[in-house]
Amino acid sequence: MQETTFHHFTLPNGLTVIGERNPRALSFAAGFFVKAGARDEQTDVSGVSHFLEHMMFKGTERRSAEDISLSFDELGASYNAFTSEEATVYYGAVLKEAAPQLLDLLTDMMRPALRQADFDIEKIVILEEIAMYEDSPLHRLLDLSGPQFHAGHPLGNSILGTVESITTLERDRMYEYFEQRYEADNLTLAVAGNFDWQELLDHVSRLTGHWKPSRAGRDYPEPRPAAGFRVETDPRLTRTHLALHAPAVSAQSPLRHAATLLGNVLGDDGGRLHWSLIDPGLADSAFFQFDGSDGAGSFISYVSTAPEHAEDVRRLLQDELEKIQDERPTESEWQAARNRVATALTLGAETPFRRLMSLGNSWLYRGEYVSVADAVERYLTCSVSDLDELLEDRPFDTPFVMQLGPS
Repeated sequence: MQETTFHHFTLPNGLTVIGERNPRALSFAAGFFVKAGARDEQTDVSGVSHFLEHMMFKGTERRSAEDISLSFDELGASYNAFTSEEATVYYGAVLKEAAPQLLDLLTDMMRPALRQADFDIEKIVILEEIAMYEDSPLHRLLDLSGPQFHAGHPLGNSILGTVESITTLERDRMYEYFEQRYEADNLTLAVAGNFDWQELLDHVSRLTGHWKPSRAGRDYPEPRPAAGFRVETDPRLTRTHLALHAPAVSAQSPLRHAATLLGNVLGDDGGRLHWSLIDPGLADSAFFQFDGSDGAGSFISYVSTAPEHAEDVRRLLQDELEKIQDERPTESEWQAARNRVATALTLGAETPFRRLMSLGNSWLYRGEYVSVADAVERYLTCSVSDLDELLEDRPFDTPFVMQLGPS
């Protein structure tokens, strides 16, 4: 039986193409991973990466917005896009026979028309989206606390931008950003599933050979995270919301596996925060996760509680974090976390569509290919001694905490 194989090639214009071929798969998935996100924006264009993501679906010289939507539907594709602090990703999955058509469609979308009329209409949509997220306490809180924790570092930039930055953004300014960030050498095309590598590479070369490189860079200032406690009040709220941030390792660090497992021990459905906060009825929601970024990283926790419990919840949250620095998880806790993460990785690799994100992100952050078996092995063999090294600087002694509530 044929095994999964990995392929990699960089075209003369700098476009990187990577592929994990599974000859047993019945489907094909592809995605353009653009190294362009909120951290790459100047203040005057805050939100442009996310706005541009919307515009990429509004038509090209060959296709209208309706044509793009109909083409995806005719292929029976599962497709979408998203913008983060560090990347914008456009992806889709189809039956393996439709791979050339999907590649043609996604590649065409990477060269949008950016028409003024479409820009003006979509600006209204973006402003409505900002207003919608303003009504979500979780998103409001993270939008307030993230920039204060990152203290001027670009990882604190807002993905959506502000009403002011979006209102004043002009189409030509977006086009300048597009030309800088969407050229060939700042993109990675990742594919997964059943395909012929040479045929795919030839096809992509014909579609993208005329693209130019831009040598877009990225700033990597030294993180100087803030610490302390801040309170924001909103009398319209009936619940109190807490966000805790603490410094962590980057997405490139060999300790990232231990950081992910720590997040699982604390914040999974059966984790410590569930038993200390949710199970006793002190909170209705609580999570803790590791956010590994390009050259930096952080731990993030969020809790929703009744106002009368806020002080106790904040104390219990910090007690749990300080406790894990002093005592470490039990062997059974650590093994359970390893098994949960390994299971999630395995389940996520059972279809090319779900495998695509791991494939693209590994390359985007570290320029490496990690098979599913190797990824699972890294977590199953991650020891508590790795956690010792991770927590050596005691990041939870001086966290940044923000509270948003009615009083």
